[in-house]
Amino acid sequence: MTILLVGDIGGTNTTLRLVESEPQNTVQELPHQTTLYECTYASQEYSDLVSIVREFLVAADQNFGSQITLERACFGIAGPVVNNISQLTNLGWMLDKTLLENELQISEVRLINDFVAVGYGVLGLSPQEDLHTLQPGRHDANAPIAVIGAGTGLGQGFLIPQLHGYRVFATEGGHADFAPQSELEFELLQYLLEKYNINHVSVERVVSGMGIAAIYQFLREIQGYQESPALAQISETWEQEIGQEHKTVDLAAKISFAAVEQEDYLCQRTMELFVQVYGAEAGNLALKIMPYGGLYIAGGIAAKNLSLMRQGNFMQAFLKKGRMNYLLQEIPVHMILNPKVGLIGAALYLCRPTDF
Repeated sequence: MTILLVGDIGGTNTTLRLVESEPQNTVQELPHQTTLYECTYASQEYSDLVSIVREFLVAADQNFGSQITLERACFGIAGPVVNNISQLTNLGWMLDKTLLENELQISEVRLINDFVAVGYGVLGLSPQEDLHTLQPGRHDANAPIAVIGAGTGLGQGFLIPQLHGYRVFATEGGHADFAPQSELEFELLQYLLEKYNINHVSVERVVSGMGIAAIYQFLREIQGYQESPALAQISETWEQEIGQEHKTVDLAAKISFAAVEQEDYLCQRTMELFVQVYGAEAGNLALKIMPYGGLYIAGGIAAKNLSLMRQGNFMQAFLKKGRMNYLLQEIPVHMILNPKVGLIGAALYLCRPTDF
């Protein structure tokens, strides 16, 4: 039995978890892992990760009535990891594997991109509890797996089967070109080019939290949709706070909530267009990877808008690939409902076989 420390490190929140891990009988099987203790902290209130971990371990020791001994830790980080070092711009934190090992007195600390953690986490999900299937497809255990997730940005990655498991590869696919599929989407592209005075619109600029806000503004300003007084006030506050460190409103969250509750027609149209573009991009990723092991939709936006994702626009756009439509019909498509998938993945990453 081994006790692991894993973490999901973000600009807003940092969640830490202690996991008890027991190896299975064969290397083909995933280890049996049990959550022992977990806590979430407001990242902005701390000067570095070390202070959070120390506070967490003190609380864990008090909870168990004895001191926990750790040998290994893994942190999934919302940002790039280069040579075991990550600089979190939004926090001003610099995470260094060697420094963390010395300051926390842990023999092994691993730093991985948060979407790599999500990729490994897919392997530890329960189909009955953690997933909602949009298309069953034809599952092939020997085929690649693809992962896409819209949140603050748009993450994309894939898993390749190895001898004793999978290896996860992160990508920067979210920065590929936004590819309009209709006259309305072409107008959205032109709007974004002019609004931000840029010469390239990434798909992340549309399929993300900031994308929801941008679509809303486009439909209001260019298409002439009427804005409700309640959303007008929220939108005005949001625009005033652009560039500020601390924000009081999340416009994207308010828009999606109003759409789910069917309270606001402009918000409903915004989310309909967002879901269509999201589905089209998921289909693009599927064509490139051919993930008959499954395509998994991660990120908080999809899970919080389950009813919108199930209405059909997402899968219609996903399948709308001309002559390749029949290939995409065979790919299993699942939504991840478990918000802690990154913590699951960080724990599995620490226990992976050599080629896992």
